[in-house]
Amino acid sequence: MKALILSGGKGSRLRPITHTSAKQLIPIANKPILFYGLEAIRDAGIVDVGVIVGETGNEIKEALGNGSAWGLKLTYIEQESPLGLAHAVKIARGYLKKEPFVMFLGDNLIKDGIVPFVEEFKKNKPNALVLLARVKNPQDFGVAQLKGGKVINLEEKPKKPKTNLALVGVYLFDHTIFEAIRHIKPSWRNELEITDAISYLIHHGYEVHSHIINGWWKDTGKLEDLLEANRIMLDTLQSQVKGRVSKDSRLYGKVIIEKKASIVHSVIRGPATIGENTRIISSYIGPFTSVYHDAVIENSEIEHSIILEESKIENIGRIEDSLIGKSVVVCRHPRKPQAYRFMLGDSSQVGII
Repeated sequence: MKALILSGGKGSRLRPITHTSAKQLIPIANKPILFYGLEAIRDAGIVDVGVIVGETGNEIKEALGNGSAWGLKLTYIEQESPLGLAHAVKIARGYLKKEPFVMFLGDNLIKDGIVPFVEEFKKNKPNALVLLARVKNPQDFGVAQLKGGKVINLEEKPKKPKTNLALVGVYLFDHTIFEAIRHIKPSWRNELEITDAISYLIHHGYEVHSHIINGWWKDTGKLEDLLEANRIMLDTLQSQVKGRVSKDSRLYGKVIIEKKASIVHSVIRGPATIGENTRIISSYIGPFTSVYHDAVIENSEIEHSIILEESKIENIGRIEDSLIGKSVVVCRHPRKPQAYRFMLGDSSQVGII
């Protein structure tokens, strides 16, 4: 069995961060989202992984390398433009050949992994197995109808959903999926939709089964989803202090201080994680906050936020519910006249009180 992990796409809902960075590499609890997917695949006993890459391919390749850090063998497959999930499978046929494979969207987080999902496929050997979860807002997802555990219909973002069973973004296919993709046409988005390919299998008598997860999962395509994922994953961590904490600083709850980080005259209230070489000076870091490596936080308060690498925040009263990109500077200047001074990229969002 092989795996196909999709790490292309533009990440338009997370701009401006994704103007310059791959959305799959945004850190959740100071670990890039894509790493969680690779770990889930590895833990399911799969070694050979195809990685679909697009315009951020160089960044993805630099972060993942050859996959040896996870005990995996990675093969990169270029997708010239985001033409749909089924298109990604189509261009990977030469790599996948006739082996069954897991298809995993690289911006998905599944807290409990996919081991039971893979084991069910191996036991029952359907043509396709789709991972489903019960959601409160099924109109925002692809929705499945079931009969006796088999999928009998799929509908993409229906206005009046017939069930609350949403497609999670993880699938298992045998080689019949390539027949299905040959027979579908691009959607109104000019993309080959994987839901159309699965519908072909259903309507042509192939076995399409379902696996419903009871644990937590998240599609991290929006800011609020990223922050929730960060909150959930931080709460699973255990305290660990490898860096320097001054005697006049205080750590409360689950706190991780990575090596070469320094905490000076500050309070860190967990769950929170502070990355390598980051300096926290005369500041308060509140619960559910991740500060990535080589950042500086001074005379500021931050809570329920994600701060990316090499950013600098100085003399700011309080920041919360925020995603700060890499190499960003947020500071208060003493010069007169007092005014807000911004240099913001496309699609930026700023809240002012």
